[in-house]
Amino acid sequence: MQLTRIVEFHKALADLTRIRIIALLKQGPLHGQAIAGKLSLSPPTITHHMSKLRDVGLIKERRDKNTIYFSLNEKVLESCAAAILSFGNGDENMDMSISESERAAILNNFFTADGKLKTIPAQRKKRLVVLSRLVKGLEFGKVYSEKEISDYLRNFHPDYATLRRELIIYQFMYRKDGLYEMNPPELWNVN
Repeated sequence: MQLTRIVEFHKALADLTRIRIIALLKQGPLHGQAIAGKLSLSPPTITHHMSKLRDVGLIKERRDKNTIYFSLNEKVLESCAAAILSFGNGDENMDMSISESERAAILNNFFTADGKLKTIPAQRKKRLVVLSRLVKGLEFGKVYSEKEISDYLRNFHPDYATLRRELIIYQFMYRKDGLYEMNPPELWNVN
């Protein structure tokens, strides 16, 4: 999630009806008719607001026959809210529960002297250390094409597609329409 996603998240919350929907969903999953009834709104109005909340990932949907149940995605709500509070702290140690000496040992084991990645670590903790090292050469706030990211990662390892995918999976980067942008470190999925 980059800065524009944080802004979009807060825009989605900048509506009293959507705040009320979130409060209802905090109590448990509901279908659209139930939400409309509780808020005394029409179903099309609820559909509109649910679309806005879905766009920023705040709700999850589950279909049961012809009924769609909505639930709150609390993880997204918490991470987006926390992102604005910690934005700009620049915590590069990322709370992975490893010491600096362990981090240095991992980097020494997986990178050659000239900075090439020997192999992609299988263990999650080591992989996160390696990925955090790879993104140091990317600029925060700059939008990259897929080719630019691939070329950059190819400098480290021939399996650049796996590295690119891992950067998205662990939220080091955000991808939309073939464009990539660095997420702030506080949003990296390293816990």
